[in-house]
Amino acid sequence: MANYYSDHPEIGFYLNHPLMARIVELKEKGFADAKEYDYAPVDLGDAIENYKQILDITGDVAANIIAPNSESVDLEGPHLENGRMIYASKTFENLDATRKAGLWGVSMPRRYGGLNLPNAVFSMLSEIISAADAGFQNIWSLQSCIDTLYEFGSEEQRQKYIPRVCAGEGMSMDLTEPDAGSDLQRVMLKATYDDKEQCWRLNGVKRFITNGDSDIHLVLARSEEGTKDGRGLSMFIYDKRQGGVDVRHIEHKLGIHGSPTCELTYKNAKAELCGSTRLGLIKYVMALMNGARLGIAAQSVGLSQEAYNEATAYAKERQQFGQKIQEFPGVYDMLSRMKAKLDAGRSLLYETAAYVDIYKCLEDIERDRKLTPEEKQEMKKYQRLADAFTPLAKGMNSEYANQNAYDAISVHGGSGFIMEYKSQRLYRDARIFSIYEGTTQLQVVAAIRYISNGTMLQNIKEMMESLECTLNSTLFGRVKALVPVYEEALAAAKALDNQEAFDFLARRLYDMTAELVMSLLIIRDAAKCPELFQKSANVYVRMAEEDILGKSAYIKNFRVEDLDSFRAVEKEVEA
Repeated sequence: MANYYSDHPEIGFYLNHPLMARIVELKEKGFADAKEYDYAPVDLGDAIENYKQILDITGDVAANIIAPNSESVDLEGPHLENGRMIYASKTFENLDATRKAGLWGVSMPRRYGGLNLPNAVFSMLSEIISAADAGFQNIWSLQSCIDTLYEFGSEEQRQKYIPRVCAGEGMSMDLTEPDAGSDLQRVMLKATYDDKEQCWRLNGVKRFITNGDSDIHLVLARSEEGTKDGRGLSMFIYDKRQGGVDVRHIEHKLGIHGSPTCELTYKNAKAELCGSTRLGLIKYVMALMNGARLGIAAQSVGLSQEAYNEATAYAKERQQFGQKIQEFPGVYDMLSRMKAKLDAGRSLLYETAAYVDIYKCLEDIERDRKLTPEEKQEMKKYQRLADAFTPLAKGMNSEYANQNAYDAISVHGGSGFIMEYKSQRLYRDARIFSIYEGTTQLQVVAAIRYISNGTMLQNIKEMMESLECTLNSTLFGRVKALVPVYEEALAAAKALDNQEAFDFLARRLYDMTAELVMSLLIIRDAAKCPELFQKSANVYVRMAEEDILGKSAYIKNFRVEDLDSFRAVEKEVEA
């Protein structure tokens, strides 16, 4: 019987991540829950076995319920009835199966009914579900919005809402508006305080809201009258049971058909303030978006895996000119690159998730007691790493998912263009990954300050130092030789002393940075488990060399005046 976890041992490999023992120690707070909950782990080994059981259950549900339902969901999609969104019929089956399997509230503490799983394991679950159906993963993974309410809401709000999510109620984050997409400072949905009812009221329109008719919404709204920037925005909790919000329209999308994307109208909707006023965008949405971006990275890895599976299965069966097409260099080159991107991207995903886990766990501990100076230093270290690595993980994996889905169609040839084959759906589903929760261009913007100020270069050098004593491989030497090339390119871009030119070259610097990081990670993994990762390490390092050397030459030969050749519209000359 198929199982999307046990069929892919690469996922379980990351339960042995170098930081996992520390993550479990922090997440379980000294295994104190074992005294109160008989199902809570008593030590590290027990916790890992618990994770494996949950992953195995998820793999079974994904392979034998969600995946078989995916084509029907794609064809039917959600629909609108009397201002309400109705899921595709098979989506209800998926929701029922995940609820019965206890796969909701996975990150929440046990005292609220949650599973108390770390982000790294949540990412594994997301990857598995996405491989089965990326659209359903959207609906399911939005339960992670509850992390923001847990972090910034009151205890009364936690008691009120978290058990509902743990029981399987859905969530959404209502941020975007018709005139406020990536530029959320322009959000104008109005929040006013109702003195009579002692509550807030929301009025306005939200657009492109994933799972928009959810049970519990986190809403970004303008609470400060007369303001026009992010300092006038606050975060609110809207409970669907209160009424006041209708679905005006469900978008007809290229892909992820099972995931409803809604336009909402708020008409005097009753809401609760989450946290403090004026911090909605500058603090709470940033936390919300970072979690969502990690979720998209996991979603991307899951779809990349499925695209690779489809391509390899077809290549093994399809014959041309008396040979299976997997034997043609043009095809096995494509397949090997798909696998290398998948494995390197997955390693970056779980490295980032581990960084997030450590600093988030320490933040949670700090709510109960004062951290020691060593713990504070540890928290700051991993928060900086998480902030630097998250846009790399989201951007690179979403791009790799698109490339792998594209190549899966190419391996299928004409059949890949036929709707009966899964590869066309994967291709349609993948396209949004590099757009929502911040386009790849915005991930570059988020990452570039860590690149330009030398933080990522220092991270890369520290990674190399930590690996050099354990690795003695030709691949490591080749990656090491690329670092001065990268340094020279970065110096050349900065030496132009022109912000527009540096911004123009930023994507190339971003790609080079990520490729160096992923090369080191996949070499590390191959050293520990060559049977799983050695081939991908060989291929990925060659890809990185090809790309970094080419991009370096481009940057070093670039001049500020070259921008004139690229501008779509000439700048107006001032009179």
